[in-house]
Amino acid sequence: MIENMRNLKGTMILLVTALIWGTAFVAQTAASGSVGAFTFNASRGVLASVFLFCAVLIRARFGHKNTGEDGTGRKQPLFSRRTILSGILCGIPLCIASNLQQFGIGLYPSDTAASGRAGFLTATYVIMVAVYTLARTRRFRPVIPIAVVVCMAGMYLLCVSDGFSGIYTGDILILLCAIGFTIYILLVDSYGTVETVKVSCVQFSVVAILSLIGMFLFEHPSWNSIVSAAFPIIYAGIFSSGIAYTLQMVGQKYAEPVVATIVMSLEAVFAALSGWLILHEKLKGRELIGCVLVFAAVILAQLPERRAAGNNRAR
Repeated sequence: MIENMRNLKGTMILLVTALIWGTAFVAQTAASGSVGAFTFNASRGVLASVFLFCAVLIRARFGHKNTGEDGTGRKQPLFSRRTILSGILCGIPLCIASNLQQFGIGLYPSDTAASGRAGFLTATYVIMVAVYTLARTRRFRPVIPIAVVVCMAGMYLLCVSDGFSGIYTGDILILLCAIGFTIYILLVDSYGTVETVKVSCVQFSVVAILSLIGMFLFEHPSWNSIVSAAFPIIYAGIFSSGIAYTLQMVGQKYAEPVVATIVMSLEAVFAALSGWLILHEKLKGRELIGCVLVFAAVILAQLPERRAAGNNRAR
């Protein structure tokens, strides 16, 4: 009974997490009309890193960890070298993937369901992680080839509506972003499993710094444009990157692994639903079928066997 309650608690927390991540696609779509991709992610990264840094300080103050005396009588630094290095290694691909995603969303025509398409195409990174894991471990799982075929069929219905000329540049950039998230997840699996909040704080600082460089080199943002996109930036920075990340860690402590991965995959579904409800985006019949197939492939790739790398999310 107690175990069931713990699993239910974790599932509810992760459901809220997926909802926040899914609706963040709406925020990104809304902001794309006001600010450039680098400007959006620079602002978002600053907010996320500040929020997480405050969380680190609060944990250090009230948890009495990482600031006490070590064996030599010296105070330990708030951020160890390993934490900083891990954050930098994870932050670089996260920055590339996030900016590719934002550029892709911004390039969709106004009559396209950008939030839904971007959500489901981004979710294909789960398939990519599964394929990489299969190739690395050489453990044959029959479900993976099936998931790949189903995913490809879904992407065809979702993206190819009028021959290959119907593929948008945004679709290509979002798929490249999924590759970036795949690399990011694999790095997190190797370097980001210790002091996760601190690593996340550093990685979002890297996203902010690199995006700021891109902003000053390639974009000319005005204060008015940033203010006009203030709500999407705040939502993506604090809620999606800061709060949802923390909720993910808490939820995964209680929920069963398979349940956790499935619930977090609902991010793509929430992206399409929120785009429909808030931005009045509409998916065509074949696009809806494509979304269903992509989502089914994502679930197939996770059901048989949970891989540690497959449970990390990047928003």
